[in-house]
Amino acid sequence: MEFISQILPFVFLIAIMYFVIIRPQNQQAKKHKEMVESLAKGDKVVTSGGLIVEIKKVEENFFAVKFNNETEGRLVKEAVARKYEDEA
Repeated sequence: MEFISQILPFVFLIAIMYFVIIRPQNQQAKKHKEMVESLAKGDKVVTSGGLIVEIKKVEENFFAVKFNNETEGRLVKEAVARKYEDEA
């Protein structure tokens, strides 16, 4: 019985950490993954570096993107921070 009373606070702390830290992070990661998978040609995204680019082609691990009228490149899917919504 004494062993249970000693280990109970640790179990309680682990449960709190799970619900406060781990679970929300997993949910956020899942939402981000779904958002990245739903992106299509013509969508504008903000990269983790702060650039706003337009998707020209969706590839398996990359997006072919257009920076401006003259510059195109490839963007790793993990570098997409969020979808860009015009604020105008």
